[in-house]
Amino acid sequence: PRIEPKPAAMLRRLLLRQARRRHCSSSFSSALPLSSPTFAVFGANTGVGKTLVSAGLAASLLRSHAASPSAVLYLKPLQTGFPADSDAGFLYRRVPALVRPSHAAHLVASIDTLSPAPSVETPSSSREEAAFSYDGEGKAVRKLLACRTLYAWREAVSPHLAAEREGMTVEDAHVRSLLAACLSEGENLGKGEGDVWKLVETAGGVASPGPSGTLQCDLYRHFRLPTILVGDGRLGGISGTLSAYETLLLRGYDVSAVILEDCGLSNDKFLLSYLRNRVPVLVLPPIPEDPSDDLTDWFSESSSVFGLLEDALRSFHLKRIQRLNSMQRKSKDLLWWPFTQHNLVPVDCVTVIDSRCGESFSAYKVKDNKMMMIPQFDACASWWTQGPDSKLQIELARDMGYAAARYGHVMFPENAHEPALRCAELLLGGIGKDWASRVYYSDNGSTAIEIALKMAFRKFSLDRGILLDSDKSITNERNIQLKVLALKGSYHGDTLGAMEAQAPSAYTSFLQQPWYSGRGLFLDPPTVFIRNGTCALSLPQSIQNCHLSPGDKCFPSLADVFCKSRDSSAAADLYSTYISQQLSEYSVSSNIEHIAALIIEPVIQGAGGMHMIDPLFQRVLVHECRDRKIPVIFDEVFTGFWRLGVESASELLGCLPDVACYAKLMTGGIVPLAATVTTEAVFEAFKSDSKLWDGTLVNQLSSLPNVKRVVSLGTLCAIELQAEGSDAGYASLYARSLIQ
Repeated sequence: PRIEPKPAAMLRRLLLRQARRRHCSSSFSSALPLSSPTFAVFGANTGVGKTLVSAGLAASLLRSHAASPSAVLYLKPLQTGFPADSDAGFLYRRVPALVRPSHAAHLVASIDTLSPAPSVETPSSSREEAAFSYDGEGKAVRKLLACRTLYAWREAVSPHLAAEREGMTVEDAHVRSLLAACLSEGENLGKGEGDVWKLVETAGGVASPGPSGTLQCDLYRHFRLPTILVGDGRLGGISGTLSAYETLLLRGYDVSAVILEDCGLSNDKFLLSYLRNRVPVLVLPPIPEDPSDDLTDWFSESSSVFGLLEDALRSFHLKRIQRLNSMQRKSKDLLWWPFTQHNLVPVDCVTVIDSRCGESFSAYKVKDNKMMMIPQFDACASWWTQGPDSKLQIELARDMGYAAARYGHVMFPENAHEPALRCAELLLGGIGKDWASRVYYSDNGSTAIEIALKMAFRKFSLDRGILLDSDKSITNERNIQLKVLALKGSYHGDTLGAMEAQAPSAYTSFLQQPWYSGRGLFLDPPTVFIRNGTCALSLPQSIQNCHLSPGDKCFPSLADVFCKSRDSSAAADLYSTYISQQLSEYSVSSNIEHIAALIIEPVIQGAGGMHMIDPLFQRVLVHECRDRKIPVIFDEVFTGFWRLGVESASELLGCLPDVACYAKLMTGGIVPLAATVTTEAVFEAFKSDSKLWDGTLVNQLSSLPNVKRVVSLGTLCAIELQAEGSDAGYASLYARSLIQ
């Protein structure tokens, strides 16, 4: 062996410098090379043979007579019991003896430890390099094996205990940054002569803690490396292996193969049957228990199994690359994206997203003929649905899995289940505290808006006497049209009804919605902007501002903009006059059209351009509608759940709605869900003693052949027929089905 201290020191400094640069720029900001196969080696438990699998696979790869792969990079991010126990050292010592190719070859093996704990006794240079030549036919093929330990502790305990006891704690971000630097630098090992296979072997089991206490399946989730799961062939190993497998799946890992020792219990057969051939399950011969056995014969006996493992991993990697490379073109051919003009999206501009972790996507890119996964910050929070960091994302996935496993799908009318009830309690105790008493669930914000409109229109009709009888199904006027009061620049969704509640815009143009008529009175609101650290009002031309002093239009801080003392200002009087005038003119112009609901995005208009509406204007608007018994709807699909620093934007406005809509952040974007919350008074407007309150079934029954008369009697319905025989029987049967 040749000892080369200077290159070792230079390499360590280079990798640590790269890691610090990555850590300072972001928690994980480096590109992950994908041109060469990279796999993580997880174990169902400690002591299941992860290092033996790594060594056997490395030897199988280096034994190939082809130029590719030209190198194997083995990385052990966390090592305890060092240096007496060194997995990298095991590969460095054993793999060269296991290669034994049938052709001429030259192998250079190296080992290095980058960050040992102070308690670890290491030589002045922890890097060694050795060269090996193998006789055989043909021209010698150059191969390289690099084994690196990133962090090492002396005591043979879990990394979190070793880090605490030996005074070398390591943040998760530092571990990931150094690992990313090693993976990136490892691409250069092959010097362009062939693939560089990279193996990242974890410590202990899938859920064993890292140095900070973070589970290793979570610690390395940012990379989402395809995984080799080393199962447990011992008694109880089936349970442990399946638990590890499902733990990895729950976090979004792809398990490319399961491999385990044959302990005579046929664990592999059960696993293969249970997994339904979704994952290759390979079995290794029994491992000798004699500690003096150098395992040469065992590795020789296992070589065919490691060959099968190599083939399975090659196939997995190839299929993955082929799929990723085809996704841009296939998506252009098959998908219809919302808010997109497809002719303006070149194929190579389609972003292929492999996964998400916290605030970043892992996007597949090809640059300079190099395939890589690049972290890409989700600047729009995936259309405002995303709030969770990587830890909360895992918790949400676990909770979603629990709910799905417990309930699947449950129809909702007249039923109750814990998730729906608990969610309602949280909503009413949070965003609905002190005003709301009912929660109506739906699947998206646009639908939640349409539900809110139905609620408001119903309440308005009842309060105005448009609905007269106790069944609330008969009106005293015909051709009544109910419309909304809303603000220009607002956005409330893309279903037909929600679009009708918006002012004309790019979202409601004829090309987008040919049926659009704009069923409402749309006011031009004053906005707030910040310039040179000062907040200022921007008033529309429709609002005369000659009476406002500079103190009413400029504010030293946002806190002054939201201050309730402005309610007695000249601006408040100006706003009140303007709103009253607009409502009066509208009511005079039509006897059959009624403003039956106010709908606003409180404080911020999102999709309309991120405009901040003067909170005083919206507060005055709410008060004016209250005086006219016009129900108030807050569209908080964008602003709700702490988006503006408070749980509900109503806290900033200082006034409450009758109905409010929430979505997006409710589930962190994982599943579609929305909620329309409202008051008991709105709920009471829908209560009746009969399901026939809307007269729909009565009309349907009356139109049946041979039905003479239909009379609604509360919860009963009397049908007088004028037919006999089969016709009467048919009418009776159909009438019963409708009633039911």
